[in-house]
Amino acid sequence: MNRFREEIEEEEAGPEPELKAAPKKPKTADEKMDSNSFISKLFNDGLVSKEAATDALPYLCFLAFLGMIYIANSHFAVNNVRRIDKLNKEVKELRWEYKSLKADLMFKSKLTEVAKKVDTLGIKELIEPPKKIIVKSDEY
Repeated sequence: MNRFREEIEEEEAGPEPELKAAPKKPKTADEKMDSNSFISKLFNDGLVSKEAATDALPYLCFLAFLGMIYIANSHFAVNNVRRIDKLNKEVKELRWEYKSLKADLMFKSKLTEVAKKVDTLGIKELIEPPKKIIVKSDEY
């Protein structure tokens, strides 16, 4: 027979007079947490025994350790990327400084610029071409 139908028939037969119960006092936050907590239901209802939970504890600790390693690795990778970007910017600056110094040196090493610099020392530019000096040796 249908159990639900029996319950409905019993209710239709007539409600029993109920006594007014004293108003229930509201539960505190701790009582609500204890009675409705997922973990407490999990252990109290017998879904997971305390022995099984303690047996799984090393595995959970291992997973937590792997999680910490994963987080540390991501922080290390982000710091490496930042450091690489900083070094790339520094290399670009040094490359531009090298190019500007090289161009300045090339300009200052021109014959006319060197002549202007040494003119203050009293050295003058040659007007006639240089002569070759030949030394005869008697050691044959």
